[in-house]
Amino acid sequence: MHYQTLWITVVCVIATIGTTTTFANFIEDSQTQLKFKNFYLDRRYDSTPVKNFGSWSQAVTVDAKSGYAKLGSIQLGIDVLAQHAFRLDGHDRNADWVLPYNGTPGTGTGKQERQFGKIGATLKAKVNQTELRIGEILPVTPVIYFDPSRQLLTTYNGVWLESKDLKNSKLTLGYLDSINARYENQPMDFGLWPRALNNDGRIKGMYVAGIDHQFNQHWSTSYFYSDIKDIYHQNFLGVNYKNNDEKLKIDSHLRFFNNAESGDALYGDIDNQALSFASTFAYGSHRIGLSYQQMFGDHGRDASAKTGAPLFPTLAGFVPQPYLDNWSVAGFIRKDEKSVGVTYSYDFTDLGIKGLTQTTKYWYGWGVDSAYESNQALTGKGKEKEFNFMLNYVVPEGKLKGMGFQWLYIDVDYQNITGQSSDLQEHRLATTYTYTF
Repeated sequence: MHYQTLWITVVCVIATIGTTTTFANFIEDSQTQLKFKNFYLDRRYDSTPVKNFGSWSQAVTVDAKSGYAKLGSIQLGIDVLAQHAFRLDGHDRNADWVLPYNGTPGTGTGKQERQFGKIGATLKAKVNQTELRIGEILPVTPVIYFDPSRQLLTTYNGVWLESKDLKNSKLTLGYLDSINARYENQPMDFGLWPRALNNDGRIKGMYVAGIDHQFNQHWSTSYFYSDIKDIYHQNFLGVNYKNNDEKLKIDSHLRFFNNAESGDALYGDIDNQALSFASTFAYGSHRIGLSYQQMFGDHGRDASAKTGAPLFPTLAGFVPQPYLDNWSVAGFIRKDEKSVGVTYSYDFTDLGIKGLTQTTKYWYGWGVDSAYESNQALTGKGKEKEFNFMLNYVVPEGKLKGMGFQWLYIDVDYQNITGQSSDLQEHRLATTYTYTF
């Protein structure tokens, strides 16, 4: 979707809205937020020639959402998201995928950009409980997800429709023609990791269709289908259960993905299934989570780029897949891998420290067909593990109310078929503040 066409349309819609008698709602119901994020990332590898990756950057984001103006039976509005980040310091010779990088990753010969930014606009039209959005899209679905994990957001461009007019259900239909990754300042064609994003014009976009249905107060289900033409198509089915107990709250779900190549299969044959199950138990200030995940299938990458590539198809641009229950830095998505995860969170409010929470996570994966990645005989001896520790503090009151501080420590160890380890340790520090006009 060409930006010049979108901006011309925005101007036309504003002119149209300005001639209606309900222009006041467009202004009065609008909300603008000024968001600040200071982000520091330091990642150290033990077994690579270039060991240190990271950066320290500051971002400023303007998130403006209009109200709706009526034009007959249709309600019209416009959202604008302007993001800009600049590097304060850091290991600028190495790519950390927070800031744009010019050069070949892993060689230390390139350089991070000093600053970058992007701006997107979204036209929105609403009838009853059905809304159509055209322009920049931030989807939250099992088959495509925006990325808030680094500095600037990963966003998409296309057309997106959501409808809640059907009782207890939400229908989703969409077409996305490009991705603007967290470290890019322009829309790019879809692709599969580990290849870099590009604009070669071979990939025509991604189609999405799905339904979420609430059967009753306890049970709900979701089904989604997506197709990136000539790469892969994906089916997702999820079932969720929640209880209504006031003391012990339980949230459980079962999720299944089925992935296969699409059309001309430009990235090779894909045959992958992923099954995961997770439950969260919350009691007072304590929260415990348990999860199990397993990968099935014969292949999932281009034969010319097997090394280091995952079995589960992962989009280029480091797009996350949080609907995989053991998704993390390690991913736990390698061929034949089984993995378990344990999470513990505590809210310090009961101890008199309002706004402070801590979360500890541990995952362990085994049975990885790591020999597949080096074209050797099947062994199933690969394994990996990951430990996360996170502290969050949000100022609960006063002039700085809402300011957030987060420290995340990550430790990953991957062991291949010969017993050799590849370790990384990472620190992420973030300070956030949002001012609402």
